[in-house]
Amino acid sequence: MALYSYVKIRSTVKRRIAEILSVIFIFSGISLLSWVLFPIISFELYYAPKFNNLIKPIPAEIIKNTITNSLPAVLGVENADYTKASVWFPKAQNLKLASTNTSYTLSIPKLGIEKANVLVGGEDLSKSLIHFTGPLPGNFGNPVIFGHSTLLWFYNPKDYKSIFSKLPELDINDEILVDVDNVTYKYQVYEMKVVSPDNLSVLEQNYDNAYITLVTCVPPGTYFRRLIVRGKLVTI
Repeated sequence: MALYSYVKIRSTVKRRIAEILSVIFIFSGISLLSWVLFPIISFELYYAPKFNNLIKPIPAEIIKNTITNSLPAVLGVENADYTKASVWFPKAQNLKLASTNTSYTLSIPKLGIEKANVLVGGEDLSKSLIHFTGPLPGNFGNPVIFGHSTLLWFYNPKDYKSIFSKLPELDINDEILVDVDNVTYKYQVYEMKVVSPDNLSVLEQNYDNAYITLVTCVPPGTYFRRLIVRGKLVTI
């Protein structure tokens, strides 16, 4: 008499599919985590040594908070809207200028930024750069300009949501060009540093010369620090 055995082929197939899906989900999770951590690691290894005030490595708690805050952004759901200029330095207030000028343009040749619109006293960084405080460029004082950044793979110098993503690539003596009322003002970078969002000293005014300050969030794609690029007027 022949012996027969019953093999549950369907269960084996289901188990195999479950194993494949598990591998896919694990790989996707690792990829997503790497996607978020890459800007932090690359910034610390490549850019941070340029900034003499950035000495200590990022604490583990900050990295944890960054992952928590950045994952929603990668997935398209953010806790805070960092396209709003008022969020960047929560304790500061932007000052309205007594001027008829409502906008001007800014160019950074090294980064491929050409005549980007700067809105005076604006709020929406997804539509323009924002002149947050200070006099108009070309005057004594410190005009402070905010620009949004994002993960480097999304960089587009014509997209205001990513326009300042490569700001850390600037070096001392690089040029910043500003056009106000058909007059071009040329600034040279003389200082770059990284500060916390509660450091309001970068917004202070100094009237012994004509300065300019560019601000963006770093590492690109995160929000817990601010890169400050300062320039001095050299020619008109």
